Amino acid sequence: MLRRTATSTPEASSKIAASRERRAARLRNSNLNGGAGSIAVPYNGHTPKSDGGAVTKKLLIAAGTLAAGILSGLWIAALYHVTTNSDANNPPEGKFSLPKTINTLRRVRNREKKVEAISSPVIGAIKTDYTDIYTKEALEKNPYLGWQPQYSPPDPSFSWRSCFKAKPTADASTQPIGCRENPSSFGTAPSVPENWIPDVTMIRSMLMHGRDRAGNAFPPPLDTELCQDIAVQGGKSGDSNKECLRQSHIMPTGPLNSTTVTISPQNHYGSTSQQQEITIPAPRLMCLVYTMADAHSNRIQGMRETWAGGCDGFLAFSTESDPRLPAISLKHDGPEEYTNMWQKVRSIWKFVGTHYLEEFDWFFIGGDDLFVMPQNLKTYLASLTAKDETDPKKQEYFVGRRFNAGGKNYFNSGGAGYALSQATLRKFFENIDDAEHCSATRHTSTEDVQIANCLSYLGISFTDTRDAKGRERFHPFAPGTHLYWQPDPSDWYQQYNAEWGVLTGKDCCAPDSVSFHYVKKASMVRHMHALLNSCDGVDR
Repeated sequence: MLRRTATSTPEASSKIAASRERRAARLRNSNLNGGAGSIAVPYNGHTPKSDGGAVTKKLLIAAGTLAAGILSGLWIAALYHVTTNSDANNPPEGKFSLPKTINTLRRVRNREKKVEAISSPVIGAIKTDYTDIYTKEALEKNPYLGWQPQYSPPDPSFSWRSCFKAKPTADASTQPIGCRENPSSFGTAPSVPENWIPDVTMIRSMLMHGRDRAGNAFPPPLDTELCQDIAVQGGKSGDSNKECLRQSHIMPTGPLNSTTVTISPQNHYGSTSQQQEITIPAPRLMCLVYTMADAHSNRIQGMRETWAGGCDGFLAFSTESDPRLPAISLKHDGPEEYTNMWQKVRSIWKFVGTHYLEEFDWFFIGGDDLFVMPQNLKTYLASLTAKDETDPKKQEYFVGRRFNAGGKNYFNSGGAGYALSQATLRKFFENIDDAEHCSATRHTSTEDVQIANCLSYLGISFTDTRDAKGRERFHPFAPGTHLYWQPDPSDWYQQYNAEWGVLTGKDCCAPDSVSFHYVKKASMVRHMHALLNSCDGVDR
């Protein structure tokens, strides 16, 4: 279920190709010129008409054969030296090892110069771009491109389990340094101009490049301890989230840095599509997260270092701007509090509709306690439009975990996150200030209900996002909660799903699930991300 793949870098591949071309050229020259430098020896089957030509030819052929033998001997000796050198095939722990033949060729070509490749276990089979993205021009546009906190080395006795013991609402300043959550590593957020427009592609660019500006692997490699059973409080048993991923066979549909998706238009509940599985370009996805400033160093940083780079655009909407994340603070009507969530979400959609509408095909929004698998979301969205033979730029979609609170009161769960196609955001943006039909002046926590009511008025309904077997993809609870949920007629969750029912046990969640709510700890985000992306072959 849990898998990890790796490949050589484009840098290594291009250099190997060049080396092979040079070897081939040398071989051609040896064959054409008998290995005798620039002295031309006919190779077309004709003998020159000069006296003694045959003798000259034989001498040159003999000399060429001898030279070729010497070169071959040197090449074999070099190969033997490298392949018997323990460093060539046993890289330091935590480093990504190039295939043996590639390491061999690189070591010979560089005259035993040690070459290391930087990689991260969350990067999959798609090649990492090693072209320098941190150019003078790029940094003038965004001085914080490639920024990462400079974490102090953890105590030698540090265990990731200690990161799970704190309450989700606790001040991260009490967390051990090794947890990568302590705000002391962040310092003060830089100021931004009043009209600042964030570069929402910076995390994606860093992931595709594979390194931060200091040259460290990005996303940072996750420790193998995170592959073990780790319960919510850090215990060694009772890891219900891991058990759900295992039993429901939940896995990524591709590596985070993939630019394509392999879709199955038939894998939709009630679908009659006859289209076969195909690989197509991935849609462009922007991920929006609402949060608070005290979550920057833990929850938001946990997202940055795990799944956020899978989104083509990522932006946190907070109580304080920080261009390093990036996060932006927006003004909105009323106070900054849970009971006024709708006004905050309205300000988010206004900002996104104003500045990013034409840049992305889909826009996905959720809170800072949401765990997302962006590649699965892209795969599902691309499959949906392929099944319907539509374009998200022109066709309205409202995608998420549908609920029915009674009668015709349908809405998508805000906790599980929901997505708007570009066409839907455009129509919503044009009507967002409609007080009568779109609750423009209302102060309430039910942001998911309010946007659903507005979109319903605009003729946009929800989408049934279940797979062909009726398993859900968007989840309002953590994985373990869904796995062990027991039906209860008096429970709101069962009531809200009464129209279509709730599958339990391993069928609770589709293998290509998209999101899980109530993953409140940054350490749990890293744990789940490691299980899904980098623990294959590790003793768990």
